[in-house]
Amino acid sequence: MIQSLSLTKEQLQQMIDHVDAWAPLEACGLLAGLNSKVELVIEVANQARSEVRFEMEPIGQWKAFEQIESSGLELLGIFHSHPAGPATVSPTDIAESAYDVVHVILSPVGGLWRARGFWIEGGSYNEVPLQIL
Repeated sequence: MIQSLSLTKEQLQQMIDHVDAWAPLEACGLLAGLNSKVELVIEVANQARSEVRFEMEPIGQWKAFEQIESSGLELLGIFHSHPAGPATVSPTDIAESAYDVVHVILSPVGGLWRARGFWIEGGSYNEVPLQIL
């Protein structure tokens, strides 16, 4: 389990810009890096085009995994938005979690996008601190 995830203000802003552009639909993407430090934010289209769930577009996801591997990085996280809340993990997120990575959920709080990290395992979750550098 990753104890904390580090990312830059610019990487956080890239995620916010992506989810804001997709709102009111959910948006998604991948976070790659090494040693719990994000090096790459990869935006992937939400094939589900839904306000309440996401499904990464398969070719975009495949290309993202290729980019991660060719860069010598590891998959550290998956990010997606909850445009209408909640600002935490949903039952769907738990049920559909397929990777042992940090799940970063972005949701609007007081009119501004906020990001929180979670580790999902065994039908439950724990919050993972996000360190913004």
